[in-house]
Amino acid sequence: MPGIFGLSKKEQRAIEAAITRPSYETEIRKRPDRIGQFLQKYLQKFLFDEFSDSYISRAGRNERVGNIDYMKGIPIPLRKEDFEAFYSDEGLSVLVIAENMAWIIGIDPKFQYADEYLRYMEQNFSKKVDEYLVKEAKDAGENSDYDDACIHFRAALCFKPFYLDAMYGYARCLRKMYEKGGSEKYVGNFKAESFDYFELLTEIHPKFSQAFYYLGYMYLNMGLYAKAKLVWEEFINKTMNSKDKREIKTRLQQIEDPLIVEEGYNHVLAERWEKGIEILEPYLETSYSKWWPLSYYLGVAYSCTGMNDEAITRFEKVLKLNPSHLETMYELVDIYNSIGKMEKANKYSKKAALIKKGGYKEKDSDDLLEASNESFFADRELPAADRNLSVSKDSEKPKKLKKPEKEKDE
Repeated sequence: MPGIFGLSKKEQRAIEAAITRPSYETEIRKRPDRIGQFLQKYLQKFLFDEFSDSYISRAGRNERVGNIDYMKGIPIPLRKEDFEAFYSDEGLSVLVIAENMAWIIGIDPKFQYADEYLRYMEQNFSKKVDEYLVKEAKDAGENSDYDDACIHFRAALCFKPFYLDAMYGYARCLRKMYEKGGSEKYVGNFKAESFDYFELLTEIHPKFSQAFYYLGYMYLNMGLYAKAKLVWEEFINKTMNSKDKREIKTRLQQIEDPLIVEEGYNHVLAERWEKGIEILEPYLETSYSKWWPLSYYLGVAYSCTGMNDEAITRFEKVLKLNPSHLETMYELVDIYNSIGKMEKANKYSKKAALIKKGGYKEKDSDDLLEASNESFFADRELPAADRNLSVSKDSEKPKKLKKPEKEKDE
């Protein structure tokens, strides 16, 4: 692993001992960026200029600023209100310039001049620049300015990709952002990024209990009850918070039946349609009949075993409970096309297209899914001495439903 900007040799060795994934999955400057496209609008606030040679020369003689020869020819981000001071005899404060740079790399961690910006920021903020950026992020989050918070957390992660406070804050901030809703792509990208960072936290900082708390809720929302059970049992073993421990013990009792339901839809995922139907059908006579994924997976199993009428009934039930569920609409389009009812196929095709085009807010599977620990950044972190890194096993990625293509009628 190459040296990570801003880490001491001791911290670097600890990280090397803990990381089991490649850097293109774990470091924000190397990971595929799902989020930056939604922050690009803030680049419009900035124009770019350069330091003059005379300024760079003067800065090198100033002990407070120091040698910045590496900034020759590097574009400097300036807001409109910064220009007058930038060209004045006194010049623009280096802290203002460094803060502007934080915005640029927070928006785009792969920015062409990110290396120079990171060096300049560290030189002029202080050695605790990562802590400053996290504080700025938390302050913005407490004021519900989640875009600002997100950008500052991302900037902090450019300095220290595995800084616990920044990773946790970023994951929580993303969660807040996708819960507010938006386009399907927006919600999906923010949810996936949040999920990745909660998983990374459990791997890189396995003693940090709150990551297990939130990851359990994310698994629950995905219908992955066995995974939720495992991480919540880890949470109970790690947390010192008796209130949260009681909450999660209650959740574990509540998912005893869903664990059986999960077994049923895992059979559907594995294309064991009849076994899935055998396990899932009895739950139609229980309160789980109001749980839309039950009807969805039964509908898939019915459809794949030629029981089109039963499948249509289940899929229509899904849409009564969760009217914007696109996968169900696509299933109905397939069924109606296969039986020649083109008018109904077109109806659901048009409805799906309208939902994809418009705003999208995902409906949760049931009312078990909300984490109660929801003040923006309640500090429930371990004492610094307990934040030791150790090797932990990679988490298995959740499976996606794959169905074989239906044979066309002869």
